[in-house]
Amino acid sequence: MRKFQIIIAIILFVGVQANAQRGASANMQKLLNAEFAINNFYVDDVDEDKLVEDAIKGMLEKLDPHSSYTDAKETKEMEEPLQGEFSGIGIQFNMKQDTLYVIQTIAGGPSERVGIIAGDRIVTVNDTLIAGVKMKNTDIMKRLRGKKGTKVTVQVKRAGVAELITFRITRDKIPLYSVDAKYMLDDGVTGYLRISRFGNKTYEEMMEALSELTRQGMQRLIIDLSDNGGGYLNAAIQMSNEFLDPGQLIVYTEGKNAPRSEALAGRDGLPGGTYKDLPLVVIVNQFSASASEIFSGALQDWDRALIVGRRTFGKGLVQRPFHFDDGSMIRLTVARYHTPSGRCIQKFYAKGDKKAYEEDLNDRYKHGEYYSLDSIVLNDSLRYKTLVNGRPIYGGGGILPDVFVPVDTSEYSTYYRDMLAKGIINQYVISYVDHNRKSLLKTYPTLSSYIDGFQVDETMMKEFIATGEKDSVKYDEKMYRTSEPLFKDIIKGLIARDIYADQSAYNQVLNRRNPDLKAALELLNDDKRYQELLTHGNPEFERLVRRGS
Repeated sequence: MRKFQIIIAIILFVGVQANAQRGASANMQKLLNAEFAINNFYVDDVDEDKLVEDAIKGMLEKLDPHSSYTDAKETKEMEEPLQGEFSGIGIQFNMKQDTLYVIQTIAGGPSERVGIIAGDRIVTVNDTLIAGVKMKNTDIMKRLRGKKGTKVTVQVKRAGVAELITFRITRDKIPLYSVDAKYMLDDGVTGYLRISRFGNKTYEEMMEALSELTRQGMQRLIIDLSDNGGGYLNAAIQMSNEFLDPGQLIVYTEGKNAPRSEALAGRDGLPGGTYKDLPLVVIVNQFSASASEIFSGALQDWDRALIVGRRTFGKGLVQRPFHFDDGSMIRLTVARYHTPSGRCIQKFYAKGDKKAYEEDLNDRYKHGEYYSLDSIVLNDSLRYKTLVNGRPIYGGGGILPDVFVPVDTSEYSTYYRDMLAKGIINQYVISYVDHNRKSLLKTYPTLSSYIDGFQVDETMMKEFIATGEKDSVKYDEKMYRTSEPLFKDIIKGLIARDIYADQSAYNQVLNRRNPDLKAALELLNDDKRYQELLTHGNPEFERLVRRGS
């Protein structure tokens, strides 16, 4: 009987091979035959669904770093940050080489509050090891998400820090607004806009914010895209459209099986050019990626804005979603996007070597790129010219800013890190606001009166230190003095955000020490230098090209 069953199975196998879909390639037939053979002849039972999923993942892993597969639940949950609201710790992440990498924290969310940053790798969740363990995204999410008010403890590996950092996070509803901050700077003529992601409603949020700032007297603008990991391509196109002349190219995509496709300003029912004459500086850093690079690259190419900060991430691959009937999805790279001058922003990657790709930001840190312009070597073959003034710009991985600003870590200390990681700052602020909310609002009825008048005094700092000691953070006088100004500003900013229920309040306080914003404002205040850079480019970069050529 058993032999008869095998013979029947072999006949069916041959039949499948002989009568496969007409036109199917030999390789596709091979896959069908392999799946049939394993499912019918393997010594043990197999999960056919998992077998197919693993095969898909195996194929994608040999391609570029951004092609990926997600099952139905993963697909739904990973798209939420750009579309809806949920309760959790507030991070966007990717699972690469069995390691959870934080892509970015949700502004105002629980993870951002305790100090988790983009690039962190979560090693354990509630004492359960997840690094190096094969685990689905859905399993990870089950551990990180939960009801509002519940707590989760994670251990994180951070670039440049030898030991693991422990964070205790209180889950909360995750705010998903794209525009984190909009306000007029102290000079009364410069508007500031911080955008955290490119989502479904980012364009509308931006236009509302710019309209509000215009009513307040805005004559020039700073757009802050630092830590913005991107999002929807269409949002970047819509936003760029408002700063360019109709007909100017915003971005084009091209691939082996995808003919050139262009996005031009003034198309698709959007008149464009509303703010085409507004003096503009865009802030970026190493975590600005994808749509952030499309936006900043288009404005740089057309000599429409100057870029300030550090070299961006370097994601220039276009993913197209292929949805399956069961709700799962492949996000397959189908093209590369190019800025109007022809630059491809995608940084180098070796097919199948995702580990090296994920380590790129850490490698930049080790090489000193965040602290010194001299660590960057530019290839002369990747030199391009802007489309109006003909000044030199560079491709080869990310958007290189027109003005480099090093990372400032002068006030960081391990004591600061520990107080932040254990959520001591947030604990103290919550307690302080609970006891002083009414008196604070009575004394400072407006945010501006609070910013100008409120000071974090020594009594508050002693209470803050005591809060840390109660939670096993040993006081260190020397390190405390190093970080004291930073502690005070963060506490002041968090109090403002809580009592005025405004994310902009936090940014208004902390931005007073933001070196990127300071450099952007100085640039706008120095019209001669602004125009010189816009016309001729930065000679410092030419020196780097000669050294690297």
